[in-house]
Amino acid sequence: MGLIYPTEPTPMLQIYDFGMRLGRRALVAIAKASRADSPSKFIRFAKGQLKSKSSVEDVEGSLDRNRPTVWIHAASLGEFGIARPIIRQLRKSCDCNIVVTFFSPSGYEALTTRGHEDIDKVLYLPFDTSENAKQFLDAIRPDCAVFMVSEYWHTFLHELHSRGIPAYLVSAVIRENGPFFKWYGKLYRKSISYFKEIFVLNDESQQRLSSIGIDNVTVNGDPLFDNVTIVASTPWEDKIIEKFSKGHKVFIAGSIHNDEDLKMIAALANKHRDTRFIIVPHETRTSTLSQISDAIRGKLKFYSQCTDKTSFSNTQVLVIDFVGALAYIYRYGTWAYVGGGFTKLLHSVIEPAVYGLPVAFGPNITRKVVTSQMIKLGIGAVTPNFDALDKWFCDLKDNPRKLREIAGKAAIYVAKNAGATQRVVNKISEEICAKN
Repeated sequence: MGLIYPTEPTPMLQIYDFGMRLGRRALVAIAKASRADSPSKFIRFAKGQLKSKSSVEDVEGSLDRNRPTVWIHAASLGEFGIARPIIRQLRKSCDCNIVVTFFSPSGYEALTTRGHEDIDKVLYLPFDTSENAKQFLDAIRPDCAVFMVSEYWHTFLHELHSRGIPAYLVSAVIRENGPFFKWYGKLYRKSISYFKEIFVLNDESQQRLSSIGIDNVTVNGDPLFDNVTIVASTPWEDKIIEKFSKGHKVFIAGSIHNDEDLKMIAALANKHRDTRFIIVPHETRTSTLSQISDAIRGKLKFYSQCTDKTSFSNTQVLVIDFVGALAYIYRYGTWAYVGGGFTKLLHSVIEPAVYGLPVAFGPNITRKVVTSQMIKLGIGAVTPNFDALDKWFCDLKDNPRKLREIAGKAAIYVAKNAGATQRVVNKISEEICAKN
């Protein structure tokens, strides 16, 4: 069992709550003042917080109270990839309401735009204040809560614990330099102790949690493997991308996150004008799309400007200027580069691997366990600069034997890591069945 703490908020939690209340006031002020026609991600986040409270209140009477409710929280669209197979399997296992919350606009906007048949409600997570946490739980009335990766919202976790609502943490990685081991880590240690079960990705994480008295830990695989397997096996085609790719090997640059990613990919495309590229930026703001257009020397088209009758005979680069389909688009590729590796936010490297693509990425890889595994197997490669990326690509460009070898290794790797979802769902189902 984990450490047991009193349910009264400590002075440290009260200080945290005060800081969050100030932060929310600032965000609301920014949201009300913004008049931008094409708002930034931060402004969209601020506007989301502005309406989060009323959105939660609207949910209160709309859920079927004859069914148990599972609240699932993911920071953004990337983390939702972990939640997606859990939600799908939960729907098969039991009759329950599923409420999903996001902190980032990427997930909220993607799901509210295209919908999701297995989810009853999609909401922004209100700012982590004591008032918001109480109002949210009063309205949703979850029978359990499931958090993805590293979502340690201290006030929400305290309130869940106070009400006796079990919470689970999925796909966690506990690092030796994590906040739990810092001088200010008492609040984090207390919050993580509130989880009924913590599913971690490696033995090291289990050992580190054990060192601070947290023993309700299970070493489990990553549900992302189950998610990418589902995506890859789902029939999906796009006539425009199909036409652009037909008869060509295509390099797919997915989730291009910042200037460093763009510089490297643009330089690679400009050097290898005989290769077709699909570029999928993480953000589709006008300024980002203009940067891509300015950086590419070959002929470029934006997806939104194309139809299935568009000619791509002289087009080298297709830019996908909408979000939400990257995991499916990788099926058209031969090689892949995944963005975010020059920040702390490297995006999913498993999504292209499930299709057997060799994958390159930037140097900041410590936040993901799978990157070191893929490097060891020869499926993935760190490319810290253009020269490294170019060498990696040149070694694979006209090497069908090597590409087949990587595809085979990737298939085995994904298959060996599948199955983590069911273990998580079994725990949640046991909890729901025990209460109903």
